[in-house]
Amino acid sequence: MPQVTSIIGQRCATLNEIQEQVKIIAKEFNPLKIILFGSYAWGKPTLESDVDLLIVVDSEKPTWQLASEISIALDYAFPLDLLVKTKQDVEKRLKMGDYFIEDIMKKGQVLYERAG
Repeated sequence: MPQVTSIIGQRCATLNEIQEQVKIIAKEFNPLKIILFGSYAWGKPTLESDVDLLIVVDSEKPTWQLASEISIALDYAFPLDLLVKTKQDVEKRLKMGDYFIEDIMKKGQVLYERAG
């Protein structure tokens, strides 16, 4: 993934930096799947872009709580937006024709998928 640098030194996150955060999430939270979406997945990040991750879980915890715990566990120096959803919620939204979730599932880049 190319890096874009501005005059003041801001830059886009690299795929390696994103993968490091994905490894932490996978190890500490054991999600079903982590999908990169948005400008980074579509290959057009800018200096204003954040890294968008859909994290699909099968946890009993509320997704807002998991999102908070995941964010606290990470160590990143770039804008990161975490969307945490249960597998059931993703399936429900797909059945309802939710274009946003549909777009992520069709065009997003799967960075992690739990074995089994």
